[in-house]
Amino acid sequence: MLSRAQSTERTPLVIMASAPLPRPQHGITSTVDSLSPIPLFSPQRIWRKHQHEAEQALHRVMESGVLILGEEVRLFEEEFAAYVGANEAVGVSSGTDALMLALRAVNIGPGDEVITVANGPVPTAAAIQGVGARPCFADIDLHTLQICPHSAAASIGPRTRALVVVHLYGYSAPINEIAALASKNSLAIVEDCAQGHGAMWNGKHVGTFGQVGCFSFYPTKNLGAFGDAGLCLSDDPQIVESIRSLAHYGYVGCERIAVQKGSNARIDELQAAFLRFRLKDLEAGLQRRRWIADRYRQAINGSLLIGPTLIDGSDPAWHQFVVRTCQRDRFRQFMMDRGIQTGVHYPTPLHRMPAFTECEYEAGSLPNTENACQEVVSLPMYPELADNEVERVVSGIMDFAGMD
Repeated sequence: MLSRAQSTERTPLVIMASAPLPRPQHGITSTVDSLSPIPLFSPQRIWRKHQHEAEQALHRVMESGVLILGEEVRLFEEEFAAYVGANEAVGVSSGTDALMLALRAVNIGPGDEVITVANGPVPTAAAIQGVGARPCFADIDLHTLQICPHSAAASIGPRTRALVVVHLYGYSAPINEIAALASKNSLAIVEDCAQGHGAMWNGKHVGTFGQVGCFSFYPTKNLGAFGDAGLCLSDDPQIVESIRSLAHYGYVGCERIAVQKGSNARIDELQAAFLRFRLKDLEAGLQRRRWIADRYRQAINGSLLIGPTLIDGSDPAWHQFVVRTCQRDRFRQFMMDRGIQTGVHYPTPLHRMPAFTECEYEAGSLPNTENACQEVVSLPMYPELADNEVERVVSGIMDFAGMD
């Protein structure tokens, strides 16, 4: 980790060339053909919505002649940090790189163990392995689908050095209990907010409770780039400077002298420029997601489907709307027959994957995690859904729920 006396200057590389909600005012009232399939996600709709702004951003970056580490990156870092209420942010190349850089910045490495969950995406555990540490999996609360503090506490061993808290699906994990656990055991907290753009807990944005908050801007996210991108944020200037150095070959200052083993994990100017105009639209998108989620939740009134259970104090970002059903294949086919695409996030728990056999977890060792992975189904959830598409999904939910 860098000392506070050291600083990493930015040297541009210049290349010339829940309660019922009212319908949001920005709701999509223009109809889509009632027979057209409803995709789980549609990058084409995002492009059509933002084409003019994207073309302006492209023109602005190319005319500047600065394609790496320029003004667009600096401004996006400042704007995102201000949005979430953090002191500083560092744009990086992906959410996975954000996690790896964060772990290195809090001195996690070979021989260390890091607690996380196994019902989320591979990148979380892959990042832990990527810094030479060993993932240790805590079970989840079957109702909230988030990390169980009691299981996390039981997972702490003599080599445990950190927790990677995943705010899965855009719902807040029980971050207050995890923070208390980490403080009691002198553990670092790295928050995986890849799906948490806009999610709050007791009025505070997720990503601002631990030492580092890590975000992914993969195209499907609430705030998505037009490619890969990510970001780390922290209130600790020493951690920020360490991450900035690690992401840029280990350089410190403008002399381009590597003082630590770094890598190339920078965000580029073009993705930052795209993310800047999309950030301005994020709150409107979150309002739309809340309205869609409210419509879906009102429709779930049978025993065949179990809707999301939220932690008290949580204001979710609704990155995904996830239901559980013991008849998943039947439900997915039922919806597909109505032209509604669904997804499964995620069908195979990490501790049952070959890449993580070194973690030595047997089948049945994380019962809630394994149960959830057999039952979860994601419904279409994005602001560009037309109103009549939302109502088609609602009708599908009600028709299936009425079959019990």
